Amino acid sequence: MTVHARRQGLITAMTLLPILAAPPAEAAEAGQIFTFLQAEQLERRSRDGADSLNWDIQGWIGTDDHRAWLKSEGETTDRGRLAEAEIQLLYSRRLDAFYDLQAGLRYDPEPAGDDGAPARSFAVLGIQGLAPQWFEVGASAFVSHDGEVSARLNAGYDLSVTRRLVLQPTAELNVALQDVPERGVGSGVNDLELALRLRYDLTRKIGPYIGVNWRRMMGQTARLAREDGEDDDDLAVVTGIRLWF
Repeated sequence: MTVHARRQGLITAMTLLPILAAPPAEAAEAGQIFTFLQAEQLERRSRDGADSLNWDIQGWIGTDDHRAWLKSEGETTDRGRLAEAEIQLLYSRRLDAFYDLQAGLRYDPEPAGDDGAPARSFAVLGIQGLAPQWFEVGASAFVSHDGEVSARLNAGYDLSVTRRLVLQPTAELNVALQDVPERGVGSGVNDLELALRLRYDLTRKIGPYIGVNWRRMMGQTARLAREDGEDDDDLAVVTGIRLWF
């Protein structure tokens, strides 16, 4: 899952600087409520015989210090059947100018089909923000309602090629402490996902893109996938659009 909202939050803050620098009668009030919504990925992934529609969306409402976050990511088949998804509802507290501490709940609905894994809920504790050189980073730990522990690390970067053309590499790593065979998860490193998207910003808020996404399952998770007749290596060409409000 990606973490570009923090960058946009800072952009929003930069936009508000003239307001904050205005005379008291015109300045924003302390504790003012802001909102933010970003579809970082709304895309079609094309691969041999198994295209999918994927999303990665997050938004928040709150002040600079306290925010309620809603995050969702997932995948459907090109026929609209849910393949996998997760929804997170989090509270975040600003630690400093660059990082937020987040805690809350995650829910993974049951995918469509007879072989779908059962729905699952998790407690979530994470941190999200901007590392030096403007790398967007995030780390989350999850504890399921059955006590299984897992974690996710992600990072991304927006490299401006021209004023409107942006090259965006991203990376995500998932790990688990226990085997969860019904969800195809093995203990250890589960998978590594790397992507490279080239985006053209029509405006600051709308940017279509193309790119590639590669996911490699690892260790016990790869073994479980092969036993189920699945490929443990997935390379897809992506086309999509990025939006934020």
